[in-house]
Amino acid sequence: MKKQFVAAASAAVLAAGVLAGCGSSTASTAGTSAAASAQTEAAQDASTQTAAAASTAADTQASAAAPADGDNKITVACSQTPHSEILEQAKAVLEAQGYDLEYTVFEDYVQPNNVVESGDFDANYFQHVNYLNSFNEENGTHLVVATNGKIHYEPFGIYGGTKKSLDEIADGDAIAIPNDTTNEARALLLLQQAGLITLNDGVGVTATVNDVKDNPHNLKLVEVEAAQVPKQLPSVAFGVINGNYALENGLSVKDDALVTEAADGDAIQQYVNIIAVKEGNEDLPKIKALTDALHSDTIVKYINDTYDGAVVPYDGAQ
Repeated sequence: MKKQFVAAASAAVLAAGVLAGCGSSTASTAGTSAAASAQTEAAQDASTQTAAAASTAADTQASAAAPADGDNKITVACSQTPHSEILEQAKAVLEAQGYDLEYTVFEDYVQPNNVVESGDFDANYFQHVNYLNSFNEENGTHLVVATNGKIHYEPFGIYGGTKKSLDEIADGDAIAIPNDTTNEARALLLLQQAGLITLNDGVGVTATVNDVKDNPHNLKLVEVEAAQVPKQLPSVAFGVINGNYALENGLSVKDDALVTEAADGDAIQQYVNIIAVKEGNEDLPKIKALTDALHSDTIVKYINDTYDGAVVPYDGAQ
């Protein structure tokens, strides 16, 4: 998009330059000079309009301009990393469209949903699809994924502990995995993807260690709290770690992970991070502006440049 903007702006400037050159040449009559001057002014106006339009398009991917009735404030409840950092970058993208983005960081995973359900906030950005569905079921809330609201995912990876390659796997090796329901299932699915275990048919994102059907190396699955898995690496052969915890512990998903979740796998569809809103608000103009901004080239580049593979822009089916 930025390349398109540069090309469009450059073309307009070149066109204006050609016309200005003609206008500045010696004219035989006043009428000719006046016509050339008018052409020059028109070209300059066209150049300015073209550059402005290209600049807007480059960062918003067709977001609608803020409504004239003044409903241009977008309030989002979020978690700290990476969500608030991504939203901070999106502020400028939305400002170009006339929207004022305000976000508030919450330390827990309950209040961000409650404040959207109550209408105190327009949206939240902290959770994945599976958690949203569970929260609605358990709390009777009415939250949904905004249109175009699947934004990014944080891939699980298998990391080396006492061993640095899966080729070194041996009978009885210990692998640390998260012990909570959601993350344990993802870890087990990744171990299955890597060919280390086989799960019972159909368990999917509900898998637990009790669903391990085949374990040819008799691997010991050491269940610990998700944030503690990186701390276990010195004492286990491998560990299966959330992308955010890998980042926090100085691990590069791109360089250090031996295997990561497949982007088209069932797990990613359940664990893609989303913009959630109250049911009925998923297509509001300001919500569409928000989701479009978070999918813009500016934000995609920021995510790719900043998180080293621990956070990946989602570009699959919505």
